[in-house]
Amino acid sequence: MINRPTTDSQWTTALLVVLVAASAILTIAMGIRQSLGLFVDPLVSGTGLSVATIGLAMAVQNLVWGIGQPVMGALADRYGGRMVVLVSAGCFAFGLVIMRSASLAGLFVGGGLLIGLAVAGTSHGVLVGILSRLAQPGVRAIAISILAAAGSLGTFAIAPTTQALIDRIDWSATFLLLALLAASMGLLGLFLRSGSNGSAGERAERPDARKAVREALRHPGYVAMTLAFFACGFQLIFIATHLPNYIDLCGLAPSVGANALALIGLCNAAGTLVVGRLGERFGNRPVLALIYVFRTLAIAVYILTPVSIESTLLFAAAMGFLWLSVIPPVSGLLNAMFGPTNFGALFGVMFLSHQIGAFLGAWLGGLTFDLSGDYWIAWISLIIVGALAAAIQWTMDDRPRPPAMVAA
Repeated sequence: MINRPTTDSQWTTALLVVLVAASAILTIAMGIRQSLGLFVDPLVSGTGLSVATIGLAMAVQNLVWGIGQPVMGALADRYGGRMVVLVSAGCFAFGLVIMRSASLAGLFVGGGLLIGLAVAGTSHGVLVGILSRLAQPGVRAIAISILAAAGSLGTFAIAPTTQALIDRIDWSATFLLLALLAASMGLLGLFLRSGSNGSAGERAERPDARKAVREALRHPGYVAMTLAFFACGFQLIFIATHLPNYIDLCGLAPSVGANALALIGLCNAAGTLVVGRLGERFGNRPVLALIYVFRTLAIAVYILTPVSIESTLLFAAAMGFLWLSVIPPVSGLLNAMFGPTNFGALFGVMFLSHQIGAFLGAWLGGLTFDLSGDYWIAWISLIIVGALAAAIQWTMDDRPRPPAMVAA
């Protein structure tokens, strides 16, 4: 009789240490990134920069993040994530210091280029890849769900703290404090380690980013999931960048925007864990499609009802529950279809589509506001794109890569 290892035995000390370190890194990176929208109003009123200019800088950041993600993911696949995180933490801190100058160069080089590259090296594409290779299949899904959930808590803690610092000291000094926090990710990166998971076939496969991407692009399900990921970036980054300003236009206090972002982070922690379990039980493809459906419905209800503190916080809670909850089903689909060996590169290519959507969401949101004086056109665009993504995701082919690809 063969004794199979229990799930508990698969939670090794090395895995737990990496999970805690990776969760803390993701918490800091996403918390700072999601809080940058709180600087829009202070920068506009204090420096004369336009909303469109700041929105374009954030759009550049998201585009650089997307372009850099396949590169950072492939480097982490091949050489491990520790050095990637160390370099990225330095870029993050330096970018915030440069952004503090509030010049066009500081905004686009610091806030756009450097922070974009830094987030690529400290976010899901690298950290989920590390966990996917280290965790055995029996605990991989729950480990990824915990990572994504813990990472979302950064917005809950950092967004209101950032708003309080802006109110009590000033936005310039707040940038410096956030830079120190970003630098601390380098210390946490020392606890990361590379490793192989429990499958002998996965251990035997060597990372080959170019070959893996070529094969994946021939899989219709991967292409469909990549196209749908565009809508995710388009919707979420528009909200992260422009929701505080939209709330201010509706006559609500700036603290409501900060509290909304914090609520997004808090609810996303619960939502990510719930969605991870639902994906295991009902399948990742339908669960991922329903995320796009319910996000789009939440947006439609919010803009078609009078904006108030209550409606804004309810909207933030609904969006928060669905915010990063895409990570467990997307990761599950990628691992099931292609295995974890080249996860970073494959996720990175998908994420490039996400960030093209994010670029357009951040930039066009500011542009339509400057041209029309409101965000109505942008909100309608979010609904249309979300509905298309739900249809694409629901009908995708999620079968594993063909045997010919495995043999190759």
